[in-house]
Amino acid sequence: MDRTPLEALPDALPDGIELEKYIVGTYYVGLPPMLDARQLAWGAAVEQSTGTWIPVPGETVDVRKRHIAKVIGVFEVPYYEYSTPKDLERREYVIQVAFPWANFGAQIPMMLSTVVGNISMGGRIKCLDLRFPKSFLKSFKGPKFGISGLRKLTGVKDRPFLNNMIKPCVYTSAKMGAGLFYEAAAGGADIIKDDELLANPEYNSLAERVPLFMEAADRANAEKNEKTLYTANITDSITRLFENAEKAQEWGANALMVNFLAVGYSAFQAVCEDPSTKVPVLAHMDIAGALYESPITGIASNLVIGKLPRICGADITVFPAPYGKAPILKERYLGMAHEMVMPLLHIEQTAPMPSGGISPGMVEEVMEDLGPDIVIGSGGGIHAHPKGPRAGATAFRQAIEAKMKGIPVSQYASEHEELKIAMESWGAGRTGFEL
Repeated sequence: MDRTPLEALPDALPDGIELEKYIVGTYYVGLPPMLDARQLAWGAAVEQSTGTWIPVPGETVDVRKRHIAKVIGVFEVPYYEYSTPKDLERREYVIQVAFPWANFGAQIPMMLSTVVGNISMGGRIKCLDLRFPKSFLKSFKGPKFGISGLRKLTGVKDRPFLNNMIKPCVYTSAKMGAGLFYEAAAGGADIIKDDELLANPEYNSLAERVPLFMEAADRANAEKNEKTLYTANITDSITRLFENAEKAQEWGANALMVNFLAVGYSAFQAVCEDPSTKVPVLAHMDIAGALYESPITGIASNLVIGKLPRICGADITVFPAPYGKAPILKERYLGMAHEMVMPLLHIEQTAPMPSGGISPGMVEEVMEDLGPDIVIGSGGGIHAHPKGPRAGATAFRQAIEAKMKGIPVSQYASEHEELKIAMESWGAGRTGFEL
């Protein structure tokens, strides 16, 4: 009988393929015990590359040889060897599939359509990781500034950066926002960003906000003898996204911010890589939970927030911190930061920005977990300080200074009023809520 050549099958040894030609997806899969995991994986590999649920005439041997995805690993957890428990309700696997990246080219939309795509609707399946070959990554430029570039731009040499989010999130008066901006910047905030909920509405437009905020930055800079970056939120429809980026820089914005998942990875990448973008770009995480939060479906947080925004060009990426109001496991939080800073060929580091209910009393733990090459994000922890946002920012800077000097923050607070008040107000533990 006729036999299909082995190279045309959706099956291979990981050692037997040329890995530079493939993106390798690693997945968690949960199945009823009567189903054959390898057979299903083969079917999914075909579905996401050359074929469908039934053979079609055009899916020739030559087409399969060139384009078929290959299952290169099926590992059950636990790995039963001679029998399975009689009362077993589900068998769980880690499965690896290699996708020829020539099928979609060096771009993210069709890559995700392939490696996540229709199989994301197949029940208990979660994409845990994507291994990108050098041949794929060389087409991505990554961050223009990264951590080292941010330090050079701002003159902040070795300590963490302090970022402030203007609060309230949405407000009507740009003049009011500029006043809050000035106070936080004068108190020591290195970077001040728009909230993700405020971009370019008619009642508080970028055209009105950017000049006022940059004037406030200039006044604060002269007072503190430091430079302040303002990340203007340019998130919008695609055509207006690029117009906002251009105009915000014309009006003086020295950094930009994009809700990257709301506009899409590809649009975000285009903004970062555009030659007209001359300033750092901050990636905000909103919508991310819809993709990663389920333990059995979706895409893992280390990809959604960690690796993918970095290769797209994020200089700073906001991600949820486990110290404040964000419900996230610390190991997942550390995993996201790991993806942002570990060596990745030619791609620069992205500055991790933990955020979500962080107060000055948490600075010690944040720095112990992530080190000094980070951006510490705070909104209410600055603006809700009993003595105002200037004192709130000062309290954070005092906490950072204490940790850099190796002095316990609680001890340092006894000699620094702003930090003392913050510690008395919120302590060193969690703030906000847990889900």
